[in-house]
Amino acid sequence: MAKLLMPKGTAVWLVDNTTLSFLQVAEFCGLHELEVQAIADGEVAIGIVGQDPVTARQLTREEINRCEADPAARLELAKSDIPQPVVRPKGPRYTPVSKRADKPDAIAWMLRNQPDLTDAQIGRLIGTTKPTINAVRDRTHWNSSNLTPRSPVEVGLCTHMELRNAVIKAAEKVAKNRPAGQQPEVPPQIVEIAAEPEGPTDEQAAEFSMQEGLLSGGIAEKPAEPTVEDLWPTSSPAPDAS
Repeated sequence: MAKLLMPKGTAVWLVDNTTLSFLQVAEFCGLHELEVQAIADGEVAIGIVGQDPVTARQLTREEINRCEADPAARLELAKSDIPQPVVRPKGPRYTPVSKRADKPDAIAWMLRNQPDLTDAQIGRLIGTTKPTINAVRDRTHWNSSNLTPRSPVEVGLCTHMELRNAVIKAAEKVAKNRPAGQQPEVPPQIVEIAAEPEGPTDEQAAEFSMQEGLLSGGIAEKPAEPTVEDLWPTSSPAPDAS
């Protein structure tokens, strides 16, 4: 559907060059009636040059005359024979040429760190295809030996918010498809930590003994080294020099 170009400029021209009502101008230009009135009073659109809709082939003189004679009539946009641009459907994400070589690294990172993401989600995030994803997964990619897993956010293939939303959506889908009563899988590192004995280590035991001694005031002090007085008491006679 064709749209009016420069609505405020068109409103300025119609207010200055026609006897159309404010309501007629407002509805044709997509403005509020009070805004059109402010344009007529010189309070709004100051400095905007009027745009002639007749010259722009968006309105005919006959249409203006018809609406001037009938205040209840409404202006209709003229049909243009100029081909309108075709709206392209949303296709795959465009990736600059300088960043296309980073796609396999990003795929490897996502396959390793985000296993819940589907191939379709990965393809939409970084603009790649399923054969490329499968090649990286199966290590049949021509450059598999040189791939370095890197985050797609780091290499600039998607934003942090886009990646976060995709991960949340994938997690919700996995949780929805999980059978009722089944607990989520516990990562291996958590299982290993839980399997360790709960007894204190040697360092913790030594620290606990030291704290207990401080509380009880019974910490043994290091014995003092013997002095000369201890070895030779002053009360005993000195040895004879002869």
